[in-house]
Amino acid sequence: MDLQKVEDGTSDGSNSSKERKIIFYRNPMNPDVTSPTPAKDPMGMDYIPVYADETAGGMSTNVPGRSSFFLSQDRQQLIGVTTAKVEIRSISYEIRADGKVAFDPELFTAIEEYRQAAQSRSQMTDENLSQQSDDLLASSRTKLKLMGLGDAQIRTLGSRAANPMNLLLPKGNFWVYAEVYEYEMAGLKSGQEIEVQAPSVPGETFSGKISSISPVINPETRTVRVRAMVPDPKQLLRPDSFVNVKIKVDLGRILSVPADSVLHSGDQDFVFLVKDQGHFEPRAVTLGAKAKDLYEIKSGLAEGDTVATAANFLIDSESRLRAAVQKAVTPQTDPKEKTKK
Repeated sequence: MDLQKVEDGTSDGSNSSKERKIIFYRNPMNPDVTSPTPAKDPMGMDYIPVYADETAGGMSTNVPGRSSFFLSQDRQQLIGVTTAKVEIRSISYEIRADGKVAFDPELFTAIEEYRQAAQSRSQMTDENLSQQSDDLLASSRTKLKLMGLGDAQIRTLGSRAANPMNLLLPKGNFWVYAEVYEYEMAGLKSGQEIEVQAPSVPGETFSGKISSISPVINPETRTVRVRAMVPDPKQLLRPDSFVNVKIKVDLGRILSVPADSVLHSGDQDFVFLVKDQGHFEPRAVTLGAKAKDLYEIKSGLAEGDTVATAANFLIDSESRLRAAVQKAVTPQTDPKEKTKK
């Protein structure tokens, strides 16, 4: 549908109800090309008239190349415009990840190295050797963190009573390594519940909690390793078994908009803010997490604002056209004149 015809009120073949002053004509394919009289482009298409009232109301916005404009209610209905309120909503999303039942002998070796370093440090009395002992303990602690253990787990391992086998083959439980993509990490934290299903045990669902999240991203897969403890009293799963993992991330109540309202231009995200039932203003926004059909809004909008959610591409096309028209009719100041002033 041609939004220009809709705006002119000529889509049904009727004339406008009032006389409008034509100030010039523009190329239908390139708004920067204009003519003071009616003309045709190389393809034989008529130049489109630009009216005085179309250039009077345009305003610059914080979205480059776009301008605000007005559409009547009848014309909004004709092109299928719908709107929605900017609201504070409860947002959650689900992460699906590949994983496996952990069996990591190298982790067991690293744990033993850390325990020995911790015990040696506690017995150290020679100040000259204390620094070396501290460095060794810090190095072994860093190695465990890179292998996916959390600070609380590492502190527990330093105790003489701790059984390192529980981190290798825990009795009545199993450890799961899940590989989560870095773009899904927002809101992920220790203590969140996970669900695990294994192709080798059809019909069974295991539930557990995240124990730790690796601080390092795998440079090849762009994933982060998540470690979780999952009860398995029947001992149905075997070490190194492949599993499918689901993690529900609850972001709480946050300011959000429907995903359909957001447009993208280069590295900028924006929406069309609807004011006074007909004024459409491009508004740059900063997005947060995406959950299903909603986007978190970090900045640019306030609760209670109204945004367009349908016909956005037609609206965006008209906004860019109005910006081009406004630029074309705006008098350009000669740089030399500025210098003279």
